[in-house]
Amino acid sequence: MTRHEGRLAALADIDPYAAELVERMVGLSVRGLPPGYVDGQFVFTRRGRRDAAGRWTAVPEGRSIRYGAIVALGVATLDADRQREALAGDTVADLVGNLVGRLPGVTNLGDTALITWAAAETGHPRLGEALRRLAELERGVAGGAPVPTVEAAWALAGLVAAHRATGGDAEVGERMEQARERLLKGLGGEPLYRHVIGPASWYRAHVGCFADQVYPLQALARLHAHAGDADALAAAERIAAGICAAQGPQGQWWWHYDARTGAVVEGYPVYSVHQLSMAPMALLDLADAGGTGYLKEIALGLGWMMSRPEVDDELIVEDLALTWRKAARDDPKKIVRGVRAVASAINQNSRIGLLDRIYPPVSVDRECRPYELGWLLYAWLFTLPRDVPGNAG
Repeated sequence: MTRHEGRLAALADIDPYAAELVERMVGLSVRGLPPGYVDGQFVFTRRGRRDAAGRWTAVPEGRSIRYGAIVALGVATLDADRQREALAGDTVADLVGNLVGRLPGVTNLGDTALITWAAAETGHPRLGEALRRLAELERGVAGGAPVPTVEAAWALAGLVAAHRATGGDAEVGERMEQARERLLKGLGGEPLYRHVIGPASWYRAHVGCFADQVYPLQALARLHAHAGDADALAAAERIAAGICAAQGPQGQWWWHYDARTGAVVEGYPVYSVHQLSMAPMALLDLADAGGTGYLKEIALGLGWMMSRPEVDDELIVEDLALTWRKAARDDPKKIVRGVRAVASAINQNSRIGLLDRIYPPVSVDRECRPYELGWLLYAWLFTLPRDVPGNAG
């Protein structure tokens, strides 16, 4: 039995419908990627539009290097035939080569880290180019300069993968250690991560979103699996315990948290990618690294995709091979999250419950970004290598 089959069997013991959903979504993801792949690049989004007959269509918009790198990680879990199916005839080596070739024009640390990560995990011969570009951008955040938490986490994950791929290269190891220190320092003694490691605006300096928890959790779990880092595992366990304790009663993975207390500042939007992909990805990595298993929480989160209390609309659209992005408040100017961030900065216990009645979560965001399908493949098909004896879990 493969690791994927074992995961699904364990999930089926808890909720057979959740396990069936995962199998269904893996197939949908492979079918849903080609419409967003244009001339060797992935689009930024496929946006829902009604045609003349009133049917929903999905119109490609923009381009995204970041989403292309995430898709590369996901598609790399497939065999060669399915890679070509997902990439309209290309292989993941083709996609990664295109991404590395664009690196001279990439100035974002997180995007570069993701490309490095993808090059490392696919064994791409141009990994060295990616590592050099990542080093150039790492110098820009040296010495305590503010860095988004998500980007810091991707840098660590990418360097862990590169350290493994290079057979423990000493220079990569030193950089991995520096990325580790930055990420652990960013958490400090708090239960959850803030959005930025370093100085930030006073009114939301205490706030961290769901992504700010998931990606560090994943990176730290992977560091422990690779290097046997007990402090990294302890930090990953703390984050996992925090987001699971805060999970909604119908399985919602909420959006904004108070990093000082772990409390939810603002729950909405609830994103399909969080329910189907990002939460399972990080929590399964933690279990693979020898940490706590959270299959019940994963199953509950998957269940929200099948039966949501907020909206009647189906978020999984088989005929378009996509998922609608999120269930959100009818709050186009993001008033609720802004007001609650300010209120909780002043008083940790402030919620301003009246806003729930004024702006109920009844809106569906009809778009699908390629990374949502890429992370789904990665979450459920990737097996985390364990390089340290005793980390078998």
